Amino acid sequence: MSGDDAELDQLQAAYRNAVEAWIAAIRKEEALASVNHSVAEIDHWEQAHFEEDELRNTVKEAKAKYEDALREKFFGF
Repeated sequence: MSGDDAELDQLQAAYRNAVEAWIAAIRKEEALASVNHSVAEIDHWEQAHFEEDELRNTVKEAKAKYEDALREKFFGF
């Protein structure tokens, strides 16, 4: 395995891990949205949304890094 493939493997793993964390955050937010809410529960639900949004941004960043590395490997740019 070349060094380039090892780097791609790491970037792919980082992307997949970020997606899994994002999925968990989406499920947490959905669970909070599926019950009757008190003011405190609404606060937790809103915080879950912020966490989901932050993890979505992490996924987007990891995806962009992985895509950039693939472009470099296959197309040289």
